[in-house]
Amino acid sequence: MISFMTDELDIRTAIKDTLPTVFGYIGIGLAFGVVSQSVGLSVLMVVLMSAITYAGSAQFIMVSMLVSHNPVVSIMVAVFLVNARMILMSTVVAPYFKKDSMWRNIFIGALLTDESFALSMNKVNYTDHKMSFEWFNTANLIAYFTWMIASGVGALLGQLVAHPERLGLDFALVAMFIGLLYLQVIADRSLAKSLQLIVILAEAVIIYLGLIFIPGNLLLVVGTLLGCATGVVIKHAFY
Repeated sequence: MISFMTDELDIRTAIKDTLPTVFGYIGIGLAFGVVSQSVGLSVLMVVLMSAITYAGSAQFIMVSMLVSHNPVVSIMVAVFLVNARMILMSTVVAPYFKKDSMWRNIFIGALLTDESFALSMNKVNYTDHKMSFEWFNTANLIAYFTWMIASGVGALLGQLVAHPERLGLDFALVAMFIGLLYLQVIADRSLAKSLQLIVILAEAVIIYLGLIFIPGNLLLVVGTLLGCATGVVIKHAFY
């Protein structure tokens, strides 16, 4: 497969690099809007939640907990735990912006998502591990506004689409991550492909077993840490 990415880090290139991921945002955003509308949230509330909270999985949890009349404190804790993985991602991204201002770093961190993180980690394989504010900020903004618009449209269409899962919208985000993972594997020339595949399989096992023993809100963070640790051990022991 020929990758669409290059070593350029300008705004125009960021738009081209980010566009393939837009369909994932649209699919899951529409699904969120439909689900939110079905439980009584207005279009304005859906758009504001997407603009302020801006966290797909956390927003689904917020809606379900609001419907169940959970205390506000419980909702806040749940959202924090689900999004705690962003702390780990931010520590990986931050070194690329040491020369940028604090406000630029804050802006990048505030709009960082799983998808833009994965996309950037794929991008640095083509740029000799360099990154620019213009590229990353453009990728983040495209994701941000696409998510808001898609969730708003989903809320508007909510009365027409009672079961979004029948259209496969709930699988859009999963499909996008599979694509990003594939691109990451074929692009990263610094690690042996066999090592990457072993770590992917090990992480799958960790998550599978974690579903049995670890609460869902903590599994993403714990699974990430264990997966990273496993990868480091395997790399130093066998590669």
